[in-house]
Amino acid sequence: MIGSVQRAMRLLESVAEHDHGAPAKQLARETGLALPTAYHLLRTLVHEGYLRRDKGLFFLGEAAVRLSSNGAEQKRRSTVVEALAHWRDLIGVPVYYAQYRDGEIDVLCVSDSPGNPAVEEWADFRETGHAHAIGQCLLAQLDDEARRDHLDRYPVQSITPYTVRDGHSLLRRLERTARMGPVIERQEYALGTVCAAIPITVGNAASTMAISLPAHQGDRLLAATQQLQEEIGRLMGSLSISISI
Repeated sequence: MIGSVQRAMRLLESVAEHDHGAPAKQLARETGLALPTAYHLLRTLVHEGYLRRDKGLFFLGEAAVRLSSNGAEQKRRSTVVEALAHWRDLIGVPVYYAQYRDGEIDVLCVSDSPGNPAVEEWADFRETGHAHAIGQCLLAQLDDEARRDHLDRYPVQSITPYTVRDGHSLLRRLERTARMGPVIERQEYALGTVCAAIPITVGNAASTMAISLPAHQGDRLLAATQQLQEEIGRLMGSLSISISI
């Protein structure tokens, strides 16, 4: 172990416990360091941006705050990844999480397994939102202006024999979609695959959790979707912050 690093980390931890700052003498006493050693390490940490000094008191600096923020974000991501993996194993299907961000469909996390592989993205998910359950679910949550803007940028095109044929037909379908109800799609994006997507409320962002199955297991789709809805309902309180990844 490198002793100077250990001592510096103890000082950072000690400073973090004092919202209103603490003087060097107090920090040295709390960490069991000699005052000259504490002064030297504190000056170094200030120079590197991990601490700041104001009127003789030491506070966490911008560099330490960035570390804390990044660590919290990683923890939120880990929570979502673990939830998707749990549902994948429990239901026996690949599970997807996506959001509509900055005018684009963004698949943020996919949890699958060798026995239950995810759908291969053979056509760009962002450009084919009209054809897959994830995209249809996200588009259904947008207002009319945002929805039409998306379809102006990414016009409807048939990519399988089952894909919706034109923008007007898609808009009518989306308008009929029940609020917060699941969206079911059968072989519209990929032949041999059926999918379902469930709308998720995360602040103002349109979000969804989705699953997919081989078409020959299509009779499992509705039951699996209902099970996912129930599982999301159980965990939604703890995921309400973590899910904004």
